[in-house]
Amino acid sequence: MKAAPLNHLPGAQFADRADAAVNDPALRTSFRGAMDFLQAKRLAQFPDAIELENLRREAEAIRRYSLSRLPELLEQLERKLTANGIVVHWAETPADANRIMLDIARRHSARLMIKGKSMVSEEVGFNHEMEAAGIEALESDMGEFIVQLAEEAPSHIIMPAIHKTKQQIAQLFEEKLPGVAYTENVDELIAIGRRVLRQKFAAADIGISGVNFLVAETGTLCLLENEGNGRMCTTVPRVHIAITGIEKVVEKLEHVPPLYTVLTRSATGQPVTTYLNLISGPRKSDELDGPDEVHLVLLDNGRSQAYHDEELRTTLQCIRCGACMNHCPVYTRIGGHAYGTTYPGPVGVIISPHLLGLAATHKLVTASSLCGACAEVCPVRIPIPRLLVRLRAESQAGAPTRHPIRGTGSAHSPWMSALWRGWALVYGRPAVYRLVSWLMSRLRLLTPRAQGAWTSCRTPMIPAPRRLRDLLAQRDAGERSSS
Repeated sequence: MKAAPLNHLPGAQFADRADAAVNDPALRTSFRGAMDFLQAKRLAQFPDAIELENLRREAEAIRRYSLSRLPELLEQLERKLTANGIVVHWAETPADANRIMLDIARRHSARLMIKGKSMVSEEVGFNHEMEAAGIEALESDMGEFIVQLAEEAPSHIIMPAIHKTKQQIAQLFEEKLPGVAYTENVDELIAIGRRVLRQKFAAADIGISGVNFLVAETGTLCLLENEGNGRMCTTVPRVHIAITGIEKVVEKLEHVPPLYTVLTRSATGQPVTTYLNLISGPRKSDELDGPDEVHLVLLDNGRSQAYHDEELRTTLQCIRCGACMNHCPVYTRIGGHAYGTTYPGPVGVIISPHLLGLAATHKLVTASSLCGACAEVCPVRIPIPRLLVRLRAESQAGAPTRHPIRGTGSAHSPWMSALWRGWALVYGRPAVYRLVSWLMSRLRLLTPRAQGAWTSCRTPMIPAPRRLRDLLAQRDAGERSSS
């Protein structure tokens, strides 16, 4: 069940992957229907526009405040977690995170690790590293379980298997799960998955989970879910390892409910999720349930670079609801796999340059119409279009900052720079502009019919036989002669 990590797919091939997705009618139909459904669900949860805006402003304020105090809140969090009996590990890179978790697994002679949903574990390629070490890492979220069986990666951060039809899932279960007959009954498919996973929960040595919010004042890990698998992963195995990014910390427990309400309503159109897990330590001596050990891995992986830039810091406000994807005209048409990164869609386009560098992702920052739909629905008001413009500029020429993004200027093209200098020369001097436009109108038949990406879906741009200037002069001459 090993798939190639999506964050290893070359960014230079993004156009080819997007083209293949656009020309896949089944995929487009599947995504269009799913996105329409999710948009309608979210809209129904926010009938009052004033209430929605107030909630967004409050959530944004909490995230901005938390990020403004990020270093001290992380230190406070570590002290409180340690006092609670949770072991805190700091990982600068994905390799560090995997090494830490592999060391824990080996210390406990683990052979099976059962996972709740965690996009950060996808980010570091956790499953692949564990399998390379001879340890089975099994996804227990139903969507993640499906894409793992299919040897694929998630195509959406909330609904990993959104690109799959029930027929495809039925065929997958029949092929991959022994003794399972083909059925398109959705309830039966879910029951099959649950039966398989139930046995694994009892046999697992270690449970892995993500974290939605970290509370510094209480040392609490907050985990939201709908299936109950997260609760099973964090209570049944003897050891629980949580992994998340350093930006998820908030100061107080009272900061969680406002974020919780906009997250669930924006993500799946629910007023609340089925489960809200609050974990503040391992099992105590008088408790029947829970792990003997709890570990938290805090991952940087480029987040510090974003933090040090006041504008780019807003990227870290994200609470991973996926609403920006659900409303993005680009993501809706090409799906998540085309991006080739762990985090697809608008949020992926602004976070991936910090994780992977601009050399690997500069093609993605142009994958937007800048329509602003993502910013309009973002529950924490991240100015995604503005960040995209900033990243596009950095990919071309860079910016004189103390903490530049890796790969700054990697998309720079001397030919393109020369072309724009020529454009500035022509449009900045009226006499030159008049001469060039006159020549273009006279030599219009020499215009090439193939004009790169423009003519892949549009008719060629051919100058008019007469300039507007000439037409206006002709009209004025006619009016003078008639008078």
